[in-house]
Amino acid sequence: MRSAYGAKETGIGEHEIGNGERPVTIVVDVANVMGSRPDGWWRDRAGAAVRLHAEMVGLAASGRGVPPGETDPPDFVMVLEGAAKAAAGRLSAASPAGSPPGKATPGAATPGGATPGAATPGAARPGEVRVVLAPGSGDDAIVAVVRELPGHRVVVTADRELRERCVAAGATILGPGWLLALLRP
Repeated sequence: MRSAYGAKETGIGEHEIGNGERPVTIVVDVANVMGSRPDGWWRDRAGAAVRLHAEMVGLAASGRGVPPGETDPPDFVMVLEGAAKAAAGRLSAASPAGSPPGKATPGAATPGGATPGAATPGAARPGEVRVVLAPGSGDDAIVAVVRELPGHRVVVTADRELRERCVAAGATILGPGWLLALLRP
């Protein structure tokens, strides 16, 4: 069966972490987060996405990315759209030494890998960041991921319309500043 955004459904509803409590997943609007940093991202969107992925892998491995009100380390999902999707093939080269690499695996649902239009099932191992390649609108893919994943979903974006859509789908919202502050050394 296919989900609303074209991905094969793979039992995401069975996902649990830790002691069986609800999972926490942080879904990142990559375009919006990249746009929050004046670091020349617009000259190389794929390169900026690779850098952000590497930073997020480090954050995930550190266990510091816990959203307010939570105690368990979250899973991370990055949603890539447009020119930034070209980053998928470069993610394994971007992972910091000692961290599990992200892999571009079109059509497969592997934690840490790039999956066209699908959030991967199961818990990611520490240091892994799952990647979703939006088949069309990044906002539509983010909302679909929020609807499909169980547990507490936190979307990182400043986009007002996307925030409203994600709240209606059951997510909590944090701004890019929250994530960027955690990524700073």
